[in-house]
Amino acid sequence: MFNIILLPTDGSDKAMVAAEQAVALAKVHQASIVSVVVIDPFPYIGLGEASAFGLQAYLSEAQAAAHLSLGKVRVLAEAAGVPFKADTIERNAVYDGILDTAKAENCDLIVMGSHGTSGMKALILGSETQKVLTHSAVPVLVIKS
Repeated sequence: MFNIILLPTDGSDKAMVAAEQAVALAKVHQASIVSVVVIDPFPYIGLGEASAFGLQAYLSEAQAAAHLSLGKVRVLAEAAGVPFKADTIERNAVYDGILDTAKAENCDLIVMGSHGTSGMKALILGSETQKVLTHSAVPVLVIKS
């Protein structure tokens, strides 16, 4: 039924609950997992060399965190024998990055947690999850975490 499952992640414990479910679902459907970390653009606008240094430090740290997050999912997928692909992208809005990846990778399902680690949380669902649900052209499975 499903061939390519998109799994957005931020590496949090809550995201890993969704990852476990996505991998199990992929195994049952003989599907593959595409996992993505969406990095927010550099949040500081400054002048001079401090800005360039700050940008490089921010991007290095964000890329390292993304690598760790995707590595956790890779371990789960490989243990289950599920084909896995990872991507890290930068977007102004996290949900746009998720939806762009779903389209680019021809995903037929998005699996994500109900809350991530962002500071802004909606009352019932995480704000990014709510936006993906609202704008997605493919089905979205929300894992309560």
